[in-house]
Amino acid sequence: MFTQFGATADTLSKASTLMFRFGTDAHLYDDPEDVNIAPLLDSKFDSEKCEALKRLLALIAQGFDVSNFFPQVVKNVASQSLEVKKLVYLYLLHYAEKRPNEALLSINSFQRDLGDTNPLVRAWALRTMAGIRLHVIAPLVLVAVGKCAKDMAVYVRKCAANALPKLHDLYLEENSSTIEEIVGTLLSDSSPGVVGAAAAAFTSVCPNNYSLIGRRYRRLCEILPDVEEWGQIVLIGILLRYAIARHGLVKESIMFSLHGRERSHSEKDDSDDDFAFKNDVSGTSGKYDSDLARTISRCYIEGPDEYLSRSSYANRISFEFNEAKFTSGRSNDEVKILLQGTSPLLWSNNSAVVVAAAGVHWIMAPTEEVKRIVKPLLFLLRSSNTSKYVVLCNIQVFAKAMPSLFSPYFEDFFVVSSDSYQIKALKLEILCSIATDSSISSIFKEFQDYIRDPDRRFSADAVAAIGLCAKQIPNMASTCLEGLLALAKQDLSTCDPGSANGEAGILIQAIMSIKSIITQDPPTHEKVVIQLVRSLDSIEVPAARATIIWMIGEYRNLGEIIPRMLTIVLKYLAWSFTSEALETKLQILNTTVKVLSGAKGEEMQTFKKLGSYVIELAECDLNYDVRDRARFLKKLLPCSLDCGELELDTNCPPKKQDLPQVLAECMFQGQARQLSPESMDYRVYLPGSLSQIVLHAAPGYEPLPKPCSVLDHELDTNVIRGVDTLGEGADGTDSLSGSSYEESASDYSSERSMTVSSGDGGSDETSSTSEVDNTDPLIQLSDTGDANQNQNGAPQSASTDLEELMSKRSLETWLDAQPGLSILSTSEQSQLRKSSARISIRDISSRVKPKSYRLLDPANGNGLKVDYSFSPEISSISPLLVSVEVSFENCTDETISEVALVDEESSKASDSSESSPSHKDVPTLVPMEEIASLEPGQTVKKIVYVCFHHHLLPLKLALYCNGKKLSVKLRPDIGYFVKPLPMDVEAFTNKESRLPGMFEYTRSFTFIDHIGELNKESGDNALVKDNFLLVCESLALKMLSNANFSLVSVDMPISAKHDDVSGLCLRFSGEILSNSMPCLITITAEGKCSEPLNVLVKVNCEETVFGLNLLNRIVNFLS
Repeated sequence: MFTQFGATADTLSKASTLMFRFGTDAHLYDDPEDVNIAPLLDSKFDSEKCEALKRLLALIAQGFDVSNFFPQVVKNVASQSLEVKKLVYLYLLHYAEKRPNEALLSINSFQRDLGDTNPLVRAWALRTMAGIRLHVIAPLVLVAVGKCAKDMAVYVRKCAANALPKLHDLYLEENSSTIEEIVGTLLSDSSPGVVGAAAAAFTSVCPNNYSLIGRRYRRLCEILPDVEEWGQIVLIGILLRYAIARHGLVKESIMFSLHGRERSHSEKDDSDDDFAFKNDVSGTSGKYDSDLARTISRCYIEGPDEYLSRSSYANRISFEFNEAKFTSGRSNDEVKILLQGTSPLLWSNNSAVVVAAAGVHWIMAPTEEVKRIVKPLLFLLRSSNTSKYVVLCNIQVFAKAMPSLFSPYFEDFFVVSSDSYQIKALKLEILCSIATDSSISSIFKEFQDYIRDPDRRFSADAVAAIGLCAKQIPNMASTCLEGLLALAKQDLSTCDPGSANGEAGILIQAIMSIKSIITQDPPTHEKVVIQLVRSLDSIEVPAARATIIWMIGEYRNLGEIIPRMLTIVLKYLAWSFTSEALETKLQILNTTVKVLSGAKGEEMQTFKKLGSYVIELAECDLNYDVRDRARFLKKLLPCSLDCGELELDTNCPPKKQDLPQVLAECMFQGQARQLSPESMDYRVYLPGSLSQIVLHAAPGYEPLPKPCSVLDHELDTNVIRGVDTLGEGADGTDSLSGSSYEESASDYSSERSMTVSSGDGGSDETSSTSEVDNTDPLIQLSDTGDANQNQNGAPQSASTDLEELMSKRSLETWLDAQPGLSILSTSEQSQLRKSSARISIRDISSRVKPKSYRLLDPANGNGLKVDYSFSPEISSISPLLVSVEVSFENCTDETISEVALVDEESSKASDSSESSPSHKDVPTLVPMEEIASLEPGQTVKKIVYVCFHHHLLPLKLALYCNGKKLSVKLRPDIGYFVKPLPMDVEAFTNKESRLPGMFEYTRSFTFIDHIGELNKESGDNALVKDNFLLVCESLALKMLSNANFSLVSVDMPISAKHDDVSGLCLRFSGEILSNSMPCLITITAEGKCSEPLNVLVKVNCEETVFGLNLLNRIVNFLS
């Protein structure tokens, strides 16, 4: 192809790749040292300095040491170019600690930049000064932070808050009061973004200085829903700690109930082990483990390590309860405000925010209101596996302390196939905790399916869960026993003794579950023990055999049949002792001694002989644990092995008999004591904390403060001191929260905020615009000059009349009447040019014709011509597929048969015997239905679907016709990797404001297509169209014919010069097929209608690579 120009398919492919990389900085990473950087740093051109600095940062990103350029880079810190200044700041932050002396040379420049008119420059300078971690400049940084904390710009104040933790690390204890004053100033800020950063600084600088929170508590609770998500998490923790330290626990809450029960429990000498809350949420009678409940409440307040390290229960009470100091959640306004402020956050998009808000309600809300956390937490179970695991770890604690919360929603904890093993295990444990009489049958049916799961480790856990449910609901114990015995009998023939995680694991867990059920009521389960003893010969798994042997010794006196079986069983155990595993041998020794110590009558001699024989075998065993156990037991029962019964033996000396006898009675003749299902070292940490996931105190973890540990007079003293030092007014806001924060008030707007809203007039403009949109006129007018005046203080009228929407000057300009234009000043003319009219281009969708490409030329295809074009149609098969309309035309005089288009790569993979499984990211073509025949001159159109996976290289296809194979290439178009996303202008600007900075990409070019249209219209005798409309239509049609977007709006300028198109703005919106992320395009034009236009294209998209490639594609087809 194009051989006369020396071009091949490979060279064109490489050229296409280079074209898409054009306009980006990716080439800096290819060979970053191919240019001498030092001369570029000393250049007088800013573009060359930017190129050199970018190459230095590329080297840093690749791990190279370029600190030798530090002096040359520092010289450019005084540059007037914002891009150069930003790059220099990034370099200085990286190497300031290695080259402190040279870094000090730039301090004067930083201080000058702190007074720059551009807020970005001031913020960059402060961020860089705080990042240079040198104790020498710490006083200067402190002054700079104090100055920027009162800056007019929100971004600068936010950077000041972010700089405080770095400054505190440098200063340590020096001037800590000054830093805390700045923290208090920023906490009183009117911008939620600054408050979130100030909250993070508070936790790092002075986390226990609750006096800074006291006066601002109500406002912080009100502004909490509008703070950024990660700032909300920090602020929730601060407000919760203050509320507990100031008011204590809520009397109606779960935590206070647990504390109160603990106190009454100790006074009644542990008379009642289980208790139920009076106000049960779900209406069922929930029983609670008092030990675990007290552990949870105490661990929240004292910390698990401190609480569990106490030796006795009496010492675990570290502070005295004084119920008079604790508050009521129904009458305390501050607690109610905290709960109201965190309630909307239960439905936040951020999982961490939801868990943090749920923790506040779990600790502080009245018991009957805790149920509001259930559905938000269950909704989070639909998120990713990582978030799901964290949420389940917290639900696990909630469900154990208060099972009735989640018991009605037990179906939400059923295991799905996509769950990981860790998530499955947590769900099983939660199901065991929340099982009730009404739900146990459904849960057991689910457990039966889990037992057949391919993951045998999970199946074993399901068997263990059945035993836990049987212990929790005693009336289901017999049903569980029957199922477990049947399962154990089934696994006897299929289990592999050497596989602890396979069928053997299931058998072990079944025997252990049966053991736990028998322990609850041994007399009623005598037949079960007999059945297990009879199956001992057929069980080969060591752990299962050891468990059954333990039950033989433990229930040796149970009923009438088991004592008569002991002789035969002990003979069998003695015979098989040498072939048993380690744990089985140890249990045989223990069981033999248990039976021997309690033997009486005629069988005593037989038991003595068996015991002596087993101990002698054990003393000669190869394992030292078995030998040590045998020697210990022989020394413990020396007389019983030689003569008479242990308790009636009189031949042994009395002094030597007392101690062994007491030990033997304590160890072997007593009944096993039932243990609590929860281990005594069960650790519980605050909900949402990292420590709750890793089950140990992570760095920085702090338990809740002691209730009512902050007294009123302490807060009052600090408040008075704060007024004197900070100069704050009586209403709780700083003196600089007035005019100095007017900019932040215009930037921040929230419908949910309970604070006084700022009068920026934006809502009036929005409401009027929405009303005009409903009527859908051809032209919509908006006077931006008046809007700017309204933002500066004048209230904007909400009227939608056309006369009120248009100013007098705009009407004069629109009607091409310009009286008094000569007396307008330059500033007034520039403001006048900002006026624009929003127009609607009707029937534009019907005029959009997608561009057609040639897939196969008739000369190469034996008379078959194949063209294709990308269709805006959305595939019904999958949203990831791109629709391509393919046209097959027979240009010969003969019939063409068996025409088919297939994916060449997939056909090769299917033909090969060894197909690679890693092709899921390779572009693929959905198989097309074969065309049986094409008559001469006939044209057939087919829609085929392709999944490109964002690949921009040509897709190799195989075209079959008349039994011949032809290789063709389908070139993708990134403009059709999206689908239209209809929206109004308000939604467009809202989404655009959320995608600034690194998610925004711009390029400019020259547009000339409209000139031909203008010349064509001027030559026709028909009615001449408006030049502005022709330009708008030309840009819109060119865009919509090459990319699958939706036209949002067209803003046409109202200018004093009728030929001036400057200010024309077109907006397009789309949604990426693969991940449904929005992609916004804004096209603005400058120049005259009759001349080439300077057009700027802006793409806002979260996918960086996709956005840059799309931008290059748009510029390519528009220019």
